[in-house]
Amino acid sequence: MAGIAPHIDDDTIIVTKSTVPVGTNQGIYERLFAANQKYYRVASNPEFLKEGAAINDFMYPDRVVVGTRESETAEVLKELYSPFLRTDKPFLNMSPESAELTKYVANALLATKISFINEMANLCEAMSGDINDVRRGIGHDQRIGFAFLFPGVGYGGSCFPKDVRALAAMARNNDLPPTILDAVDEVNNSQKNVLMKKIEQHYGGNLAGMRIAVWGLAFKPKTDDIREAPAVVLIKQLLQMGASVVVFDPEAMENVRKEELGDSVDYAEQAMDALEGAHALAINTEWDMFRHPDFNEMKGKMETPVIFDGRNLYDPKVMREQGFTYYSIGRPPTVEHFQSYCSVAGASCPSTAAGSHSHACEYQF
Repeated sequence: MAGIAPHIDDDTIIVTKSTVPVGTNQGIYERLFAANQKYYRVASNPEFLKEGAAINDFMYPDRVVVGTRESETAEVLKELYSPFLRTDKPFLNMSPESAELTKYVANALLATKISFINEMANLCEAMSGDINDVRRGIGHDQRIGFAFLFPGVGYGGSCFPKDVRALAAMARNNDLPPTILDAVDEVNNSQKNVLMKKIEQHYGGNLAGMRIAVWGLAFKPKTDDIREAPAVVLIKQLLQMGASVVVFDPEAMENVRKEELGDSVDYAEQAMDALEGAHALAINTEWDMFRHPDFNEMKGKMETPVIFDGRNLYDPKVMREQGFTYYSIGRPPTVEHFQSYCSVAGASCPSTAAGSHSHACEYQF
């Protein structure tokens, strides 16, 4: 700050775009003033850009948040942003502290929705419900909506984990118990183990000699970011259990090779190549290229047609018909649910080992 102070004229506005601890902008002002005993115009302007969609989010923002103590500064920034605030999207001026908090609170709330739906997915699965049905049942309530209510293997990346923990730390520093924030983080950390638990249960805890293919390494599609990615957690667990692992991701493999796993796994050039001789496939990232594969080709390459789907990309009924043993998040697996349901109903259910349901059965799912 001391270095830039002499070069700032009276009309200059110092704007902070980064996600910063609350009080940073006030600290910037105080350091500048101490360096030159001069009044400076300082503003907080947190960004709300999603990885993989940053340009679109900048050009078409939901809102622009600015934190400053001077109305004149706010007016300059409002004029700067006015070409981007289409269809009555608001320009929100507030204190620097409120603006700094807004970014943390927004990310923490989105993370909360993810952890909540994941916890409900696990409950649905335990009670033979289907989280996709439940999600539709609640999402059409206008008070709730559908955004960020998609079950999976947990969130990752650089923002949600960091911001949830940072907000919790702020609460503790102010003698406030961050009960919900701690729970959000705990649920998410636990959810990253959910595919491994399914894999262990399926194989009775014995993975020695098994070859597991992993589709998706980035924490979300349209990025190569593997920071706190659930896939990395799963792969390390598989290796510890004695399995061999082959991976494919259209963007993130080089980062995994350089920063995380090195040569401890095999890297496939194409998604289908990863399935050659695999005993199972684990899906961690919902890349569009994974949504409509050739299931016959998949079965032809795999040693056994078993899929652990951490993003619910496929319809369980279709997977049964295709002859896969299929596990997903918050939905009953392809075999046990129908056997137990028909047993309770008193019906005969000659399910096959691959999980297909008898067309003669009275109960059609």
